[in-house]
Parts: sequence; structure tokens; C-alpha cells
Amino acid sequence: MTLDDAVAAKVAAARDDLAARGPVLVAFSGGVDSAVVAALAHDALGDDAVACTAKSETLPAAELEDATRVAEEIGIRHEITSFSELDDPAFVENDGDRCYHCRSMRLGEMFDTAREMGIDVVCDGTNADDPGEGHRPGLRAVEELNAYSPLLEHGITKPEVRAIAEDYGLSVADKPSMACLSSRIPTGLDVTEERLTRVERAETLLRTWGFEQFRVRDHDGLARIEVGEDELERALDADFVRAARDHLLDCGFDHVTLDLDGYATGSVSPANDAYDDEPDESELLDAEYPSTD
Repeated sequence: MTLDDAVAAKVAAARDDLAARGPVLVAFSGGVDSAVVAALAHDALGDDAVACTAKSETLPAAELEDATRVAEEIGIRHEITSFSELDDPAFVENDGDRCYHCRSMRLGEMFDTAREMGIDVVCDGTNADDPGEGHRPGLRAVEELNAYSPLLEHGITKPEVRAIAEDYGLSVADKPSMACLSSRIPTGLDVTEERLTRVERAETLLRTWGFEQFRVRDHDGLARIEVGEDELERALDADFVRAARDHLLDCGFDHVTLDLDGYATGSVSPANDAYDDEPDESELLDAEYPSTD
């Protein structure tokens, strides 16, 4: 596709800005925002641009595979580093600032990697729409660590990011947003490796079954499946009900439910989030897939 003049001007300005900053490391999840930043940086700096993905318990294995593949599409050097959010009791506690603790550790790992490579500038994929989405504690970490956000700096919105990704021919241009696995655990419930593992296994099944927009929320052993509105009818099919019940119980859940409200971002986040409030268990409009007939 051809970008309109206004978006093309933003792209050129962001590219020029990146070129002027010298070598950069891009915090790279493989999602559309960080992919566009990586593509712009690679265009501007060539081999002086590096994409870096931080592997941890909260990053699904499928997302790491996607990040590797998208980096190859762009042609940018891709480094993988590792850390554990579970080493931080404040993160495990899972209060309203969980994303702040996670982002601080993840970006901190990026800055450490950049320093080892002799790079001073770390870029992230915050776009111009992100600050207006309400309670976003992760953005505070970006500001405190002084990461550079070229999309935000040049007023590039989420729809424009997707248009730029399509212009670059990136396979993630239409990829749905994918938050880390800890976002599936309700605020106040400890983030543990056991919970993260069973959520990842359950979501891998949904992906294998062909669902595109979904989450599996872990309410202390109760799996609450959310799927996009256009996929809800398929999720109500009797064959899927039986498969979901049997396979998610095998993943380690005690009960399996389907949320009839469908997919909603941040539906287990604090009530002051921009996202939907987290309802009490008694308020869930779920069709339960019980563990016994």
C-alpha cells in the first residue's frame, strides 16, 4: 500500500531522528509496534540497529518464535536475553502496578544488554495512542528509564502503525495485541510459574484450534475463556465445549468456563484501568464447562 502524505512525513521524521541518535537497541516483542520501530531503525541505521527480545516466564513460546521470524523479515540483527520477573516479590504480589514492575525489569534487561554492546539508546514501541488509554503503569517505567519511543515522539497512532507495517510488508500488520501471560491472572492473586504454565498451555490449544482473538484467564484454578465476538458462536459448539473441558482440565485447571461477554482487554485489571473492571466471580456471565458430567 501507499502511505498518505501525513503518515509518510511522520515516517521520514522518525527515520531521520533514529539515524541522528546513532546505534540503537529496540526492545522487540515481535508485535506490530516494536516491529515497526525495528523496521524504521534498520532502515535508518542498518547494522547499527539491533532488535532484542527478553525471554521470561511471562513470554509465551509462540511469541518468541514470532519475534524471531519477524526480525528475519525485517533483516535486523536479533538478540535474545533472559530474566525472571518471578525473582521480584513486588511483581509476584500482582498489585495494580504489576506492569510497572515487569516493564522496569524487562527494559532494565534491555539497557544492560545495550551497555554490553556499547549502545546508549534503547527504543520501545509505545505509540501515540498509548498514553490516552488510562491506567498504564508500564509507561512510567519507560519514562523513568529514559527509553526513546519514536512512535510516540512523532505522533504515530496505532492505526498508522498498522498502515506502516503493511507498507513494509510485515506479516504482523494485522496481528492482535498480545499482553504478557501475567495479564491473565486477576490483580491480587500471586503470579506463579504454575499459573503461567497452565495459561500458556491452554492458550496454545486455542491457537491450535484456530481461534485468533482470545484469552484464558486464571481465576485460581478456574479457567475463564474469552474469545472475540465473531468467534463466540464457534466456542458455543458442543464439540468445542467437550474439547475445552477435557483438555483444559488436563492443563491443570479445576473448572473451565466460557465468558459470554467475549474477549475484553484487561478484564482482570484494576478497576481504575482504562479496561473493563474485573467482575466478582458471581457476576461472570459464564457458561461453565464442569469437571464432572
